[in-house]
Amino acid sequence: MNVDPGIESVLHELAPQVLGMLVRRHRQFDACEDAVQEALLAAALQWAEEGVPDNPRSWLVTVASRRLIDEWRSESARQRREETAAALEPDEPAPTFDQDDTLTLLFLCCHPALTAPSQLALTLRAVGGLTTAEIASAFLVPETTMAQRISRAKQRIRSTGTGFELPPESERAERLRVVLQVLYLIFNEGYTTSAGPSLHRSDLTAEAIRLVRLLRELMPGEGEVAGLLALMLLTDARREARTTTDGSLVPLAEQDRDRWDAAKIEEGVAIVTATLGTAPVGPYQLQAAITAVHDEAPSTEKTDWPQILALYEVLERVSPGPVVTLNRAVALAMVHGPRAGLELLGELDKDERMAQNHRLESVRAHLLELAGDPDAARQSFRRAAGMTASLPEQHYLASRAARLE
Repeated sequence: MNVDPGIESVLHELAPQVLGMLVRRHRQFDACEDAVQEALLAAALQWAEEGVPDNPRSWLVTVASRRLIDEWRSESARQRREETAAALEPDEPAPTFDQDDTLTLLFLCCHPALTAPSQLALTLRAVGGLTTAEIASAFLVPETTMAQRISRAKQRIRSTGTGFELPPESERAERLRVVLQVLYLIFNEGYTTSAGPSLHRSDLTAEAIRLVRLLRELMPGEGEVAGLLALMLLTDARREARTTTDGSLVPLAEQDRDRWDAAKIEEGVAIVTATLGTAPVGPYQLQAAITAVHDEAPSTEKTDWPQILALYEVLERVSPGPVVTLNRAVALAMVHGPRAGLELLGELDKDERMAQNHRLESVRAHLLELAGDPDAARQSFRRAAGMTASLPEQHYLASRAARLE
């Protein structure tokens, strides 16, 4: 169904607020979420013909509440709930609340009892307002599979007995880390899809940026929230230059930097500049700083690689991991030569987390080519092409191998 962009924007903004209101009042996440989805669909149809009402949030709350009441009245085994719901007086406009429950909703969707795929799906459905079909399409699974995943996630939350409230202060830092990780995963899946014919899904990257903006409004003092927003903006700024007109991948070194989004770069750099030094430094702030150095450089050759290498060394101390080491190897190669980078890559060969990661093999191929070993580089490019399910990446890596024959 095609929805007017203006109406769609309003619905995206209000969906988590309305769901938060209903869950706070009724304590039944799954039933409330279903009711809100029906209200959003009704709004998309009715507002297109009659216009957006003066108080769209109250309209959605009223319609969703009526859906809940209708559902409960149809179940004879729930007489007590029916009596409670009837007291809401559905013919009257639903009360509005000044409190915005979106942050609580985000924490609930990223509950530690859920698996990472379930956290992703539930966040996109409940907070992002995406349909089950849209989420299934983004992650290349059947709609029925995604529906079951979302249903199980809601059941899991209900079984934990978790109330609709922010986690206690002692748990909040760890839960925020999970929320940020989920939003980052949504962005990454949109920026470089894990499989399929397209390199990116701009709807997912836009949704991730929107949600992080919202989170920053709710938690303005959190440095890592600001860092993640800056990282997304600075990364997404290059999106238009990442592919040719036929969808082929263009590596960073070969991109037309005039096609980068200057406004996003300016905003991202401003956020990084304003945040660093004012809050505890975390991995998202450091990654944003690294990306800012790349985005502000006029070319790959004029990039401040020593600064990038220094930032990666700090990042590896703050948040060690194989992907950080992989990226540090590239920076090390640009500062001290490709052989130094290849030596560092050798340490990752023993890491089981990288065994099936095509990026390790593609970086190795790139550094082997720089080191003047075309035969070994060609073999690595071929291995990397066989390890990714992304068609644009397959084609790019295969073409690099062919070029070295």
